[in-house]
Amino acid sequence: MTATALDWQRLHELRPADFEAAGNRWHAVSSRAGADALRVGQAMSAQLRETQRGDAATAALRRLRRLHRNLDYVRTECGLVRTTLNGLAADLAEPQRQLRLALDEAAELGFTVHPDGSITYPASTAHTLLGPQDTPAGQAAPRAALPLDLPHSSLDSSLRPLNPHADRAQALADRIARAVRAAAEIDARYTRTLNGLRAAKGLDITAATLRDVRRDTADVRHAASAYLAADVPFDATPAERKAWWDALTDEQRQEFLRIAPDLVGNLDGIPAAARDQANRAYLPTLIEELAGRHDDASQTKLEALRLLQARLNQPGGLPMYLLGIGDEGNGRAIVAYGNPDTSRNVAAYVPGLGTALDADFVEDTMKRAEDTAAGARLIDRSSASIVWLGYDAPQAADVMSRGDADRGAPAYNSFMAGLTATNRHSDPHLTAIGHSYGSLTVGTAARQAGGIPGADDVILLGSPGVGVERAEDLGVGKRHVFVGAAENDPVTKLPAKEEWLLAGPGALVYGEVYDRGNDDIYFGKDPASAAFGARRFEVDPGPHAVAELGGFAAHSQYFDPGVDVKSTNNIARIVGGQAHKITEEERR
Repeated sequence: MTATALDWQRLHELRPADFEAAGNRWHAVSSRAGADALRVGQAMSAQLRETQRGDAATAALRRLRRLHRNLDYVRTECGLVRTTLNGLAADLAEPQRQLRLALDEAAELGFTVHPDGSITYPASTAHTLLGPQDTPAGQAAPRAALPLDLPHSSLDSSLRPLNPHADRAQALADRIARAVRAAAEIDARYTRTLNGLRAAKGLDITAATLRDVRRDTADVRHAASAYLAADVPFDATPAERKAWWDALTDEQRQEFLRIAPDLVGNLDGIPAAARDQANRAYLPTLIEELAGRHDDASQTKLEALRLLQARLNQPGGLPMYLLGIGDEGNGRAIVAYGNPDTSRNVAAYVPGLGTALDADFVEDTMKRAEDTAAGARLIDRSSASIVWLGYDAPQAADVMSRGDADRGAPAYNSFMAGLTATNRHSDPHLTAIGHSYGSLTVGTAARQAGGIPGADDVILLGSPGVGVERAEDLGVGKRHVFVGAAENDPVTKLPAKEEWLLAGPGALVYGEVYDRGNDDIYFGKDPASAAFGARRFEVDPGPHAVAELGGFAAHSQYFDPGVDVKSTNNIARIVGGQAHKITEEERR
């Protein structure tokens, strides 16, 4: 479209469907290359490895690997061309619509639109203070820009009465010019992108070629961002998003997963396998972006993402699914051990104070979910466990505020609704787990209208209170609320807010101020108390904060089978759907 300058006639006659048709032909090439790559990589290479030995076979396998890389490259690049052409067609639709509206309006008024975009309007009669006066025909030329101080009309110094059609004609000429300028900008952007999608002669896929693929993908993502995002149901419910995803063709899904993974990777309601594929594809891009920043927060997240990437690529162990990543706030990461869509039992654990996207999250917090999954799978093989860092957990003094929990609760409920929508079992067993401040986030989520979507059981560990007075207020029935509170965990004995303010925070460190027998701790009723009414399960008491110099060790051991096997066994029984087998402990 850039062979000659774009004008309103060309924009008017443009057929976006022609670009889509061309895109479909590129897609056919992409699909054929993908099918051939699959045949080379699986059927031909596998058969050769199984039946042939020797130097000739080794050389043949090497050539087949090269052919596979080349075909895969063709598949990817042709797919990018297809997306670019579809994006061009979609983006040009709006300026073309605006142009046609302006042309239709001009025709209705009897105006003549000239090839240069100027508009001739007929003579008319102006009604003035001196009575009706005839005004001559005129012509309005499109303006290149519309500064605020531009004269509103063509009234000249002779005080000649203005033709009533003049303003309308000028406005229409400007609208036509704006539509053409918008289309020309779109055309130039996509032209640059298409010109970049050219392979060198003598195709051989090298490391440099693969870098070019990543660059090409980023270019297409940038050019076609509006097209790709246009139909994504960001404001829909997770169930509606699931229905949208299911209705897409396979090529449409692959377009998102390859080119715009960031649009769907964190979207609740998209199936776990697709979210995992999208987030793994987006992870190198996010790492590259953070590597270009030099502030401490970005470098902390960068280290964590590199560790997470290495962990995802490690062979063996429970299958991992990356259900969410992001650098907003203190960082985002949602990691599942086991497929939450195919597992009958699924737990989603919310961490608390001090949790952020850092090395500790990857090396310690994620292990808690892994240990939970491993334990639950001993009870029922169809079990999965998730660590959900989908909110900003408090980092220091803000732990004394409900603000982070209030902000995190809706996001957690959306995630749980997504698990319910995508799980393939007719009646999955979902467990919400909150540790430390995360228990307040879970409690806050449970207090929202409708409670935590799909939750059957709630586990509160090391809780400073959950903002409710009774277990039944959490929406799952008090027999389905379980509490682990180590005897030497100081967080479970925080004084009520009024007592804290009187004693000062330093008193907790030395074990001087605990709840004074009224069953109230910092964020409400003690979940381990008889008054609260939950089922308290047996955990190891842990080292004493002062006498054994244990500090907060008892607060951090609930998930660790090497330290507190009582707690981990009971958590596993609840998550695995056999809560009737827990060993209970007397409530406070």
